[in-house]
Amino acid sequence: MVCRTAVRQLVLSSLYCRDAKRMNIDLIIRRGTVVDGTGSEPFAADVAVSNGRICDVGSIPSLEGVPTLDASGLLVTPGFIDIHSHSDFTLIVDPRAISSVTQGVTLEVVGNCGHGCAPIADVSLARSNIYGCEVSHEIDWRTMAGYLERLESGRPAVNVLSLVPNGNLRLAVAGLVDRPSTAEELKQMQRLLAQGLEEGAFGFSTGLEYSTELACSEKEIQALCSVAAGAGGLYATHTRNRQGEAKETIAEAIRAGAAAQVPVQISHISVVSRLAEDGHWAVEQALAQVDEARARGLDVGFDMHTRLFGTTNLSAALPPWALAGDKAEIASKLRDPRLREQIRNYPSIITALARGDWRRIVVFHSQSQPQFSRRSLAEISEARGTDLFDTICDLLLAEMDDLHNLMVIAFTYRSEDIRQAFEHPHCMVGSDATALAPDGPLAGKSFHGAYTWASWFFRHFVREARLLTSQEAVRRLTSLPAARFGLVDRGWIRTGAWADIAVFNPAEFGEQGTTFEPNQIARGMTHVLVNGVATMKDGKLTGERAGQVLRHSKR
Repeated sequence: MVCRTAVRQLVLSSLYCRDAKRMNIDLIIRRGTVVDGTGSEPFAADVAVSNGRICDVGSIPSLEGVPTLDASGLLVTPGFIDIHSHSDFTLIVDPRAISSVTQGVTLEVVGNCGHGCAPIADVSLARSNIYGCEVSHEIDWRTMAGYLERLESGRPAVNVLSLVPNGNLRLAVAGLVDRPSTAEELKQMQRLLAQGLEEGAFGFSTGLEYSTELACSEKEIQALCSVAAGAGGLYATHTRNRQGEAKETIAEAIRAGAAAQVPVQISHISVVSRLAEDGHWAVEQALAQVDEARARGLDVGFDMHTRLFGTTNLSAALPPWALAGDKAEIASKLRDPRLREQIRNYPSIITALARGDWRRIVVFHSQSQPQFSRRSLAEISEARGTDLFDTICDLLLAEMDDLHNLMVIAFTYRSEDIRQAFEHPHCMVGSDATALAPDGPLAGKSFHGAYTWASWFFRHFVREARLLTSQEAVRRLTSLPAARFGLVDRGWIRTGAWADIAVFNPAEFGEQGTTFEPNQIARGMTHVLVNGVATMKDGKLTGERAGQVLRHSKR
């Protein structure tokens, strides 16, 4: 005799099978602990996927013929969203995004810091404003629409959305100039920005510390922010960051948001720590300004990368005029003693990072002069017996075949300053890096954070420092950035959401890359689904690429 409970289970199973056929369930993740992205307590559940979306979360009976992924002892979370990525071009060069997928990343936000791939007028100028772009790489688009189509045609392994970078706007309209935009140039930039937003970009970004944008006026930034506001986009800013102006740099960003009535995202906010003698105070006051603005009803958010150092191209030490022209013209300028004197007096991001101590700035890897790799500019200058800025110019001259490929590391932050930002409940997390792969066309390329950002964040703040619970860390990586961009169907584990899912071991998930050996795949990630397709299964990449290029539409 069959007991009443068993009969009820058989009936439910039969009903569920009929429903499953209607829903056309493609996959079930079983026996996992769901951390749904909201910050709520974890709970045991199965997750069913149909047609790229989550169709059920709960106790799901066995269904004949439906593939399953075992999540026993693992966390099942929304896929991670990299709110501050520079993968604009590397996703075209190699769409597999292995460094990202192996950390559970399912969506990247590109076009940050005023750097990116569209719009483009002069290809030779644009290359200098695109991370990971080499002379040999083809650029066969000019508009945001063309770029997004090109990205889409490569079938990226992760979802991607883009901002319109201010550096591209200035280069497309005025070229390499070291002055504010004229009224006519600003009108043209506004038209290009409006076009990019119409073609699918989610907002506008600036990199006000870089030579292309260093001379931008506050007035022109606010005028461009008004265009973004009119299209329902947001404004993300790598702030101006002038020494001694830690308070003003955040205030300027907030003023832009207030003037244009546009949401503001302050990129890697803790960089203000290097603008004052007291770095702790600098970050503290920055967070206080954000809180005060939010209390006034302004929509201000922020993010932070997970490195204890900054990284950028050594070519960022040069003023715009030094980068104008072809390879021979640039080399001629770098050799000219009179022009070197002007470079010495230029207030670049590299000078700001050094803060008078050039031991802070370390050459990561020099292709042409490997003996200078992993050595500070101060050490290299001493070894060569040359002035610091002569050393910079000579190092760049040696790399003329790929001028923007020489990266430096800037040891400028203290862990206690960065921690303040991560303690704040509104802090989102970004890689500030490019998606990479250990083989293929990007083999040997490095960008600190690419292989380590999300894994370091979880390992450090959840497992070791115990600053965050697993559910709070996941919220920072998922629903918080999703809501920032109005993505109502990503960043959560719930019925109807896109099945962007990460399944990992919370006791093992962590980074393996180091400062000088960064290209080490993170450990602990077991399964990754992007739009319902298993991109990683049982700890191994499947070769599937199911990412979507997301386009913004004004609501």
